[in-house]
Amino acid sequence: MRKALLLSAFALAASAAAQGTIKIGAITSVTGRFAEFGKMQVAGFKVGVEEVNRKGGIGGRKIELIIEDNASDVNKGLAAAERLVNAGVPIVLNEYSSSLVKAQAQYLARQKVPNLVITSSGDDITKPGNDYIFRLNQPATEYARVILDIFRANKFKSMAIIAGTGAFEKSVADAAGRIAKDYGITVLEDQRYDKGLTDFRPVLNRIKAKNPDGLLMVSYAEDSVALMRQAREVGVKPRLFAGGAAGFALPEFVKDAGSAANNVVTATAWIPQLRYAGVQKLNVDLKKALGGNDPSYHAAQAYAGVIVAAEAIRRAGSTDREKVKAALNSLNMQTAFGPIQFKDFDGFKNQNPLAMVAQQVQGGQFVPVYPKSVVPRAIKFER
Repeated sequence: MRKALLLSAFALAASAAAQGTIKIGAITSVTGRFAEFGKMQVAGFKVGVEEVNRKGGIGGRKIELIIEDNASDVNKGLAAAERLVNAGVPIVLNEYSSSLVKAQAQYLARQKVPNLVITSSGDDITKPGNDYIFRLNQPATEYARVILDIFRANKFKSMAIIAGTGAFEKSVADAAGRIAKDYGITVLEDQRYDKGLTDFRPVLNRIKAKNPDGLLMVSYAEDSVALMRQAREVGVKPRLFAGGAAGFALPEFVKDAGSAANNVVTATAWIPQLRYAGVQKLNVDLKKALGGNDPSYHAAQAYAGVIVAAEAIRRAGSTDREKVKAALNSLNMQTAFGPIQFKDFDGFKNQNPLAMVAQQVQGGQFVPVYPKSVVPRAIKFER
């Protein structure tokens, strides 16, 4: 069944027939496998819409976000994108899963609808990219780089990789392998697993026998918890456990994994300790929108997507899709998520060149550990 949500300044569900509003499209996983991330994005959307409208909207007109649920399914995602194209929205904000986003983004590009990717990180979304696809968040290569930078800075000689076979996990794991080679770090084990695997003990026992300095895991929410619990159970003891964001960067990872999460370092795209104007207020607003729960970076990215889309329409002076695309191309702005400017570099097209940060679970909570710009705490090692 089709599910669409409308965000106004006051509610997640508002009338699509509201007069005088400027409608912006968005696709996310309100239901299905990725609903945990969709929940974060919906909270970010809400905060962004409220902020734009509180400040007068666009030329005095409030914005309205039409959110289509793709139910964490590729075909339903394509149907959601088609509905937004037919609704005539000037721009579409695109969601979390790389495997879903790539198909949706390519369809929107064929329809010549500007597509602002806000969370999905698969390198191949903007590499080689398309004139109509823009990404404000970091590509998968950067998720791997920040972890490998920590390994190199601490003179790691070897590492192992466990990653799912989805588009995002593969992108991060493949990038980690390339960067490890450049850094002179030997990959002793590189294990990929299909969705549905629940027993990681055989591969973890192989890794235990090889005794790598670092273990990089790239998995979604439930897998991240299972991996760490089973790694502790079989006695894997690298100098450092590291997650490639995704499930490892969610507040629920710390809660659900319990003591098994201690000392796990993970890449992340945004934390409240970053030195950007408005970061603390954004964190408070997102937490309120989440009913008191801590936001993950996915919520901050969704917020930034609304701010950027509204600014592009404002600068375009129109909801004409070609004019909005041109405005995105010339955009250079600062948000509480970070600086936004779409560039072509290293084979990427219309990609925001934003660095990642890393945090570690210490004392049952995430704390920043890298780079120096976030005033990091010292990393705690396993051995």
